[in-house]
Amino acid sequence: MKKAKSSSVIKEITETANEVYSSIKKKKAPELKMPLRALTNVKYDPKEGFFELLGKMKERTMTASTIKTFAQTLRMMAHAKTIIQSDDITTKREMYYISKNWAEAAFKEQPESDTVMDDLEAMMMVNREQLGFIPEEKGGEVAGKLIVIDKDPDTGKEIKIDCTKFGSGAYSIPTSVEHLKFETSAKFILAIETAGMFQRLVKHNYWKKANCILVSMGGVPTRALRRFIRRLSDERRLPVYVFVDGDPYGIGSIYRTLKVGSGNAAHINEYFCVPKAKFLGITPQDIIDYKLPSHPLKDVDIKKIKDLLKNDPFIIHHKEWQNALKQMNHMKVRAEQQALAKWGLNYVIEKYLPDKIKHPEKFLP
Repeated sequence: MKKAKSSSVIKEITETANEVYSSIKKKKAPELKMPLRALTNVKYDPKEGFFELLGKMKERTMTASTIKTFAQTLRMMAHAKTIIQSDDITTKREMYYISKNWAEAAFKEQPESDTVMDDLEAMMMVNREQLGFIPEEKGGEVAGKLIVIDKDPDTGKEIKIDCTKFGSGAYSIPTSVEHLKFETSAKFILAIETAGMFQRLVKHNYWKKANCILVSMGGVPTRALRRFIRRLSDERRLPVYVFVDGDPYGIGSIYRTLKVGSGNAAHINEYFCVPKAKFLGITPQDIIDYKLPSHPLKDVDIKKIKDLLKNDPFIIHHKEWQNALKQMNHMKVRAEQQALAKWGLNYVIEKYLPDKIKHPEKFLP
């Protein structure tokens, strides 16, 4: 399966390179076409459950002003072909430094390299891992009633990793998760924004009391983490409850990205999102009901709310989310997960989470 995908990607790279070469031989300006990666080029259909591309394209034609970016794209394509053929990997940071051998085509800063990588990924309609590129960051951490079945890289034999046996630590999700298999008797997955809250729940074995699997997202979830949760949820038929800070960023960036994906990666959202996810909290109403300490909304928060209400297809589709964001904007406050500590360090375990999980039908979509 992996070899078939690799052969397909290599074929696509080769065909694209041949088209560029053919155009140059005919003394025509070569072009590279790729989907426009933005919210303006996606639609949201709740039946599908993720952001899909609408079809707007952008063209990169080789001109005097674009020749450097054009050359960088071709060099990166060539490198991707090489690492796929050698069954190797390159981190995003390594790709930036590799370009230092490209003379005038070298990237000045890593964001330039990352942008070209994203364009290449969209142009090929594959994810960057299939091109051999991996992120620097970890995929997230897991604790609780789950056995992950991995493979020994040397022997190919299966290894069973029990996520209940890490003591005060946790299992780290690898950058590639397609080969993993799962065994669990858990009732649900609880995805948690902050490492601090995750550690509190692990420290007190919340997973044992609630019969669940705890996943630390550490901010906006990585692709590996999203794919891990998606596969685990689908294969074991587990609901996913998301517990983040009660602010526009937690709602519009962390939760929304986990559930339906992003405009920037619409070409792969189908595989890297969790449509079954539901929003446990912290909701604007929780701030009132649990009398939580809060902070005033910043200008950037208010701007984010307005942008979500006006431009986000997911928010626009769900009246419940429009009402929640309008309520937050009216209240002019935001609250962190840790605000629950006002009522005691373990109030979140003893009161908040049990109260919420009794009524998943009331969760925001």
